[in-house]
Amino acid sequence: MQQQDTKLIEILTKELKQGIPLNPLPEKKTRNDPKINYAPARNPKLTPQEEKIAIQNALRYFPSELHELLGKEFLDELKQYGHIYMYRFRPTSYAIKAYDSSYYQTNCKQAAQIIGMIMNNLDNEVAQHPHELITYGGNGSVFSNWAQYHLVMKYLMEMNDEQTLILNSGHPQGLYPSHKDAPRVVICNGLMIPNYSTQEMYEKLYAMGVTQYGQMTAGSFCYIGSQGIVHGTTLTLLNAARKYLNRNEMSGLVYVTSGLGGMSGAQPKAGDICGCISVTAEINEKALDKRLNQGWVKEKITDIEKLVQTIKQYKKDKKNVSIAYLGNIVDVWERLAKEDELMVELGSDQTSLHNPYFGGYYPVGLTYEESNKLMKENSDEFKKKVQESLRRHVAAINTLTAKGMKFWDYGNSFLLEASRAGADILKGDDPNVFKYPSYVQDIMGDIFSLGFGPFRWVCMSQKPEDLQKTDKIAEEVCKKFLEITPTDVQNQFKDNLKWIQQAEENRMVVGSQARILYSDTQGRIELALRFNEAIKNGEISGPICLSRDHHDVSGTDSPFRETSNIYNGSQWTADMSIQNVIGDSFRGATWVSIHNGGGVGWGEVSNGGFGLVLDGSEAASKRAYDMLRWDVNNGVSRRAWNGNDFALMNIKRQMEFDKDLKVTLPNFTDDKTLEKIFKN
Repeated sequence: MQQQDTKLIEILTKELKQGIPLNPLPEKKTRNDPKINYAPARNPKLTPQEEKIAIQNALRYFPSELHELLGKEFLDELKQYGHIYMYRFRPTSYAIKAYDSSYYQTNCKQAAQIIGMIMNNLDNEVAQHPHELITYGGNGSVFSNWAQYHLVMKYLMEMNDEQTLILNSGHPQGLYPSHKDAPRVVICNGLMIPNYSTQEMYEKLYAMGVTQYGQMTAGSFCYIGSQGIVHGTTLTLLNAARKYLNRNEMSGLVYVTSGLGGMSGAQPKAGDICGCISVTAEINEKALDKRLNQGWVKEKITDIEKLVQTIKQYKKDKKNVSIAYLGNIVDVWERLAKEDELMVELGSDQTSLHNPYFGGYYPVGLTYEESNKLMKENSDEFKKKVQESLRRHVAAINTLTAKGMKFWDYGNSFLLEASRAGADILKGDDPNVFKYPSYVQDIMGDIFSLGFGPFRWVCMSQKPEDLQKTDKIAEEVCKKFLEITPTDVQNQFKDNLKWIQQAEENRMVVGSQARILYSDTQGRIELALRFNEAIKNGEISGPICLSRDHHDVSGTDSPFRETSNIYNGSQWTADMSIQNVIGDSFRGATWVSIHNGGGVGWGEVSNGGFGLVLDGSEAASKRAYDMLRWDVNNGVSRRAWNGNDFALMNIKRQMEFDKDLKVTLPNFTDDKTLEKIFKN
């Protein structure tokens, strides 16, 4: 080990073990780093009494002799930014990033992997607003403040193999006795009494420091950068071309969308992989330039007329290129709608409309800076501007779809918020039926029913060569199942084989050495067992963390996204996601999480996830086998009960594979029988 590594380990050990640094007290810090994309200031509209409670809540982490000093400082933060982040306590003695997990000198080896996953979520190169502990989506929080970060690190450094850390919306409640097969961490984010799960309550309670929006993989410590969504985006685009345009390749096709943030930033890379011309509008120049510098988008254009001419030329040349337009997406749609010819075949949107009035959506007619100012100073007027913008947004899209463009909602609450704004988006009188489909309804739902979803792994050595070895293993697994599965399943493995073969050359790693691969029950289990064996025999040099996006077969109940293609009335229920996290917890997960919100918005979604550490042991193989088959088959069973043909076929196959699996299957009533039942 090099001397510099030894020194870094010493620093990490000292800093992570100490907890909240108090002696000496760190220097006060301000938001003055030009390289950092800071979160916009919020206006939570706290009453004077609620402000006092917010200060009291924040000061609980500190000894009483510091309360007056820190209380005034925290009040300034609350007044200026709408939240108490405790900037003073942001670490500066080491860079927050995913190190080789052996650098974390923990008592429990599983805890070392969790520290690495947390640090990756807060890496300046990975996180959207790292100094506000926000990973993606405008408000997807890892923790609510920096005191919580320090306490969590201290607990993870100290914990043993028979303790479990409890986290409630970022707050570390403490270490509790458990047992070695229990999860090391159990996370809840944003869970509310249902009647109070409103956006207004979220804004108040987040400002008061008692809840947070964990998004999906932000608050569950499983984010792997935009790669985490790019595979799903690629599959969506490929299948959209097949379904809507009867095309198996996308050369010369134009895809227009918006957003270059943590998740939306995957869109241009997916367009490049698919071979089309993608145009992504982004109003935040720092976010745009970050993706440009990372190679996730190829060209930057700032003039709308130049954009139109460039699209025409590239369309003529059938060029495969990704364009980032610095400006408002509504301006793009309205300008394209003026053209006589149809210049765009496919369209969607990935603005963060789960958070429409606090930085998730920027209204047309205002600059980025003007919007942030209005958001803080007159939130009611800002809301009006957002809703006016959404009405114009939809009107332009309607003009283009009338000419032949195909548009879908990308699960970001676009249709829902547009309807609330009074846009011409409803299909009829039903307020929950829209002119355009969710991508889950038309594309991803059948993929989920087949058991395929965004499985992922992280090589905790952070060595690229370890990731390359996992890619090779994954390629072998895809080839194996391609030969022995039914035709409908084979098509999925074909797409996924191509994906994994091109993964390294597409340069998708940002932050930790991670990979995403859509796979099903058998595929995930095989991958886990093969990875664990490779760790055991030394082929892979360190542990691997398995996880998945919460946006998966079983992890999320969301009537406007993940479960939007369930039509038996149960799309409004959340039993599946709760059962899933409970089931994962006692079947072998290293950590589990359950969240309110994620994707579509606060009060609109229940979603959960897991992390599972592979260390080469027999126990790790057993945990992976036991947990992964439940983690997929739970959702397949629910989709089969709804009547999805692919899910019915799939769950019957799973029962053939596993004689201990016995799932209740539906007996459907035909239309003629129903008519007789209801006939007078």
